[in-house]
Amino acid sequence: MRENGGMPTPPSAPGTLAIGPHLVTPPVVLAPMAGITNAPFRTLCRSFAEGEGWGAATPAEPGAGHRGLFVSEMITTRALVERNEKTMQLIHFDASEKPRSIQLYGVDPVTVGKAVRMIAEEDLADHIDLNFGCPVPKVTRKGGGSALPYKRPLLRSILREAVTGAGELPVTMKMRKGIDDDHLTFLDAGRIAVEEGVTAIALHGRTAAQHYGGTADWEAIARLKEHVPEIPVLGNGDIWCAEDAVRMMRETGCDGVVVGRGCLGRPWLFGDLVAAFEGGGAPAAPSLRQVREVMLRHAALLGEWIGEEARGVVDFRKHVAWYLKGFAVGSEMRRRLAVTSSLAELAAGLDELDLDQPWPAGADGPRGRTSGNNRVVLPDGWLKDPYDCAGLGEDAELDTSGG
Repeated sequence: MRENGGMPTPPSAPGTLAIGPHLVTPPVVLAPMAGITNAPFRTLCRSFAEGEGWGAATPAEPGAGHRGLFVSEMITTRALVERNEKTMQLIHFDASEKPRSIQLYGVDPVTVGKAVRMIAEEDLADHIDLNFGCPVPKVTRKGGGSALPYKRPLLRSILREAVTGAGELPVTMKMRKGIDDDHLTFLDAGRIAVEEGVTAIALHGRTAAQHYGGTADWEAIARLKEHVPEIPVLGNGDIWCAEDAVRMMRETGCDGVVVGRGCLGRPWLFGDLVAAFEGGGAPAAPSLRQVREVMLRHAALLGEWIGEEARGVVDFRKHVAWYLKGFAVGSEMRRRLAVTSSLAELAAGLDELDLDQPWPAGADGPRGRTSGNNRVVLPDGWLKDPYDCAGLGEDAELDTSGG
């Protein structure tokens, strides 16, 4: 058995997650989301976790660790190795981001190994997460994401290359229960991960066939925790508010939580999570006026990151409906705000609303993708033999990163 991440993991204090040498408290991770968890969004979420989102900061206790772990959107190993221009921008971290966390997607062990060694040798990140959870067709049809753990030898080879190439950097993985209810892989994959030196595992309690529909199976998270007691297990799925995160940890015994769609249009959820885990008060209930300020800050950060205000506002458009969910905003105004192309235009539109609206009841709950059962698009013959990995190579890698 390999040593986890090539470096001893320090003991965790209660309410603290150890990812290699990095102590994360509270034990909360921002899930990688394509087109969402870029540097501006990570900056915004982190500001709320650190108590700066609404104003003055509330500093963590000295030595308490990092308030959350904020992971980049998916980076394709082939695109990274080839130094694709878009990919190199996506792996840019703000100077204040510590630890720097990159999620990699790959299906070829050799290419994954090259990418991981590049990250380690060029000091591009402090933590590497491997994507075995993505259910979208463009990924699964190549045998990647949530399709890959079905091929046990391939999973083992990728993990071995990654852990070996990472040196002292901790390597974690995120996965789903399996392809569908007839092809569950999470327990086998968890055992392989432990044997190959993976530092921690995150499990989304859905199959690839479920996509984002139905209810996440938290019992599967509890089963995985019992199956791999040697390393931390993080739970993912249906965390819409801080109380959901606390309840998941209580009900499953998991060591931490991964928050994805629950923070869409709600970056202050990370402040709520800190409060819930540290006993610091009730969740935020911002007025529309306060939400307006966060929206404008988010759009401005995107413009600064892209290098052009208009492109930043255009990129922000997909966030508008998430931020405004639950507030009284007419359909015509929603359409107008969703086609703005400048900060001034966005601000002017928002200023036409009743900004004194209080936080609406029922504003939490599902956001983002909620599609139900779908056929999983797989390579021809993929399910015939879980141990036959013939026909996959570096040409199966995607050549772009992110969304």
